[in-house]
Amino acid sequence: MLTGLLGHQISYSASPAMQNAAFAAAGLDGWSYELFDVAPADLPAAVAALRLRNHAGANVTIPHKLSVMPLLDACDELADEVGAVNFIRRDGERLVGGNTDVAGIRAALAEVGWTGGRAAILGRGGSARAAAVALGDAELVHLTRENWDLRGVLSRECDLVVNCTPVGREGEAVIRPADLPRKAVIDLVYVRGGTPLVASARAAGLPAADGWAVLLAQGAASFTGWTSLPAPLAAMRAALAR
Repeated sequence: MLTGLLGHQISYSASPAMQNAAFAAAGLDGWSYELFDVAPADLPAAVAALRLRNHAGANVTIPHKLSVMPLLDACDELADEVGAVNFIRRDGERLVGGNTDVAGIRAALAEVGWTGGRAAILGRGGSARAAAVALGDAELVHLTRENWDLRGVLSRECDLVVNCTPVGREGEAVIRPADLPRKAVIDLVYVRGGTPLVASARAAGLPAADGWAVLLAQGAASFTGWTSLPAPLAAMRAALAR
């Protein structure tokens, strides 16, 4: 059975290492996880290929989390609530969309000890929508292109910052250390050694969850969604550490 990641310019992804380690640990010798670099114009054909019998489904990432939805037969309740899909499973002849980003972000919220307050979400894509759902009834400040220049001032006035942009993958800081929030930071970007946002938060004594923790949690939910088996977390975590 074949699974994989639908995205564009995704050579950095650690998902294949994590999921292939999970399949091996679970004894699913015939399963594999691949990267499918798909330009936006080619997305319909890539989704159609998931209907072949040797496909179990896929994950979805930038820039397809919203545009993939009309190409599916159905979406589950959580994906509809988020308005974005990052998980697809083949159910007979049908493709059903779901969202495991929410599970990943909820795991990060637990890691930093989030108990409520005012949260700044940086970004406006599918991950930002998932963060808004995961944060529930928190007071939210959304920082997008319309008010991006105000992110420093607004971040300082919040208890939590959740970075849902790609900023940080190349070593750039999404906000200055002087603009850190009052209580905690979550950065969905994962790079070896951590992003500048996570490093500055930890240096300031703030709890911080990085993209590795989010990737592990959403990857575990995806594994279970395809296989109906418990995710072998130890094997997945070890693969990411390598």
